Amino acid sequence: MNSTHIYTSLTRITDLSEKNYSVTKLNKDLWETGDYVACKIIDIGKPSAQLELTNGRMRGVMGGEVLIGALGLRHATLEATGSWKEVTDDGIMHVLTSGGLLGKLTSRSMFMSALITIEYLGHLSRNHHKIVMNDFIKPVSTKEFNIPVVLFTGTSMSAGKTTSARIVTKIFKENGLKVLGAKIAGAGRYKDILAIKDVGADTIIDFVDAGLPSSICGSGLFKDKMNYLKSRMSHENPDVAVIEIGASPLEPYNGEIAFQAIKKHVKCNILSASDPYAVYGLMKAFNMKPDIVTGISTNTLGGRELVENLCDVTALNLMDPNTQPDLKRILNNLLKLNLK
Repeated sequence: MNSTHIYTSLTRITDLSEKNYSVTKLNKDLWETGDYVACKIIDIGKPSAQLELTNGRMRGVMGGEVLIGALGLRHATLEATGSWKEVTDDGIMHVLTSGGLLGKLTSRSMFMSALITIEYLGHLSRNHHKIVMNDFIKPVSTKEFNIPVVLFTGTSMSAGKTTSARIVTKIFKENGLKVLGAKIAGAGRYKDILAIKDVGADTIIDFVDAGLPSSICGSGLFKDKMNYLKSRMSHENPDVAVIEIGASPLEPYNGEIAFQAIKKHVKCNILSASDPYAVYGLMKAFNMKPDIVTGISTNTLGGRELVENLCDVTALNLMDPNTQPDLKRILNNLLKLNLK
């Protein structure tokens, strides 16, 4: 334990802030995804730079401070890409998400501010063994997944998935249902799944609970992680699960595997789209027709009309309270509920 270290949200499944550990430099050939490491901040990138803590709160940072995060990979379409595998002998890398996903920046949008630059100090270890995310996975017995799912997918990141999931969760809770919120693919942040908790979800879970800093990993490993998450969710015995697949199914976050793992239990598929043509492309790519399209593409009448004419799908701007009757009608029809 070191009270001067900043524990990012990827450490929220651990006891690192409570129990002692050592910091030891390891050769690069011993590094792996999900390793917990200590790094010194050498450039904050922008004056407003912040890190996400284990409780989800954001904290400002200064040069010279030491953070604890996890080695991982990010491949975002709109912001930045990076990987710990690209780190060279100088140990310089970047904070790829404010949740503590750490690796070497490989590309960044010109519209995105500079990332926090850090220097590798060493791996966290106990009893001469490095500390990794998998050390803190809660054991769970296998249980069949048979939960009705409202699935939230997107044509890209930042298309409106979490906002839509919050709206649907609030409706379910207002009608007395036990709701589980889950994010099963994406890059490590806490804010998205916390947003579901904030509107009343009884339980929340994400891929971090399965020991992944992001869902970019081998397909076999990810299938195992999905089986674990499905059992974890099943033991909560919710009436309904509100599940988000981060990014889009075409990105390397294993979204397609995540979708196939729960596909037969999906009662309603709500797609958040950045533009109407992206809806059409996703439908063609996956031979999948959403029940509702929402998000940025539905902000105007022109966008909604284009979605409906091009794709023959109901388009609703769920942020508009006037769409609530139509949303409840669709949810009632598909989930056989009596929402009021």
